Amino acid sequence: MTHALDPAPWPPLAPVTLERHPVRLRPLQEADAPALVEAARDGELWKLGYTMIGSPQTMAAWVAQALAAQSQHRVLPFVVEHLPTGRLIGSTRFLNIELAHRRLEIGNTWYAGSWQRSAVNTTCKLLLLGHAFDTLGAIAVEFRTDERNARSRQAILALGARHDGVLRRHLIMPDGWMRNTYVFSILRGEWPAVRERLDERLARHAAAAAAPGPVET
Repeated sequence: MTHALDPAPWPPLAPVTLERHPVRLRPLQEADAPALVEAARDGELWKLGYTMIGSPQTMAAWVAQALAAQSQHRVLPFVVEHLPTGRLIGSTRFLNIELAHRRLEIGNTWYAGSWQRSAVNTTCKLLLLGHAFDTLGAIAVEFRTDERNARSRQAILALGARHDGVLRRHLIMPDGWMRNTYVFSILRGEWPAVRERLDERLARHAAAAAAPGPVET
């Protein structure tokens, strides 16, 4: 079995809009800062020590840093728009983009508290993974999370990603914590099974929304 393929690198990734009901992922803009502040207020997300989310005082700088990194082809940031209301409810991005090796990470993902543990995250992951594998032809997509964020680790494993290892003392967080980073990945050959799993999860969400009872996450 050979793993060789054309060694030509990716060109820099271009901003793109991705849409599937009930969300639209569109490129982050400087003018989005006030709406993102309101989204982050729902749960006061900047107070979570294992996140890097702008506060009401720092969101404009958070957006500016993301756009500066985009101009250097290091990240591709999105806002998450809830289509039925037109409200911004979070943000996500491609980062750690390795053009030479055709791999990237999906991360810096957050949603307003009211939209956590809903169909929104599953829909966003389908859109991002589909663009990475089906459009860009990615070889692998990574996910990374703080060791303290058990819910995030469980959600990544539930996608069908595999745990690759731990980067010890990897980052100094805003609260001074020296973060151990858990690393997961999905390979191109694993994507069809992951896509099927996520489509099935969305079908369960839709069925639950149409009838009384709790939504399975």
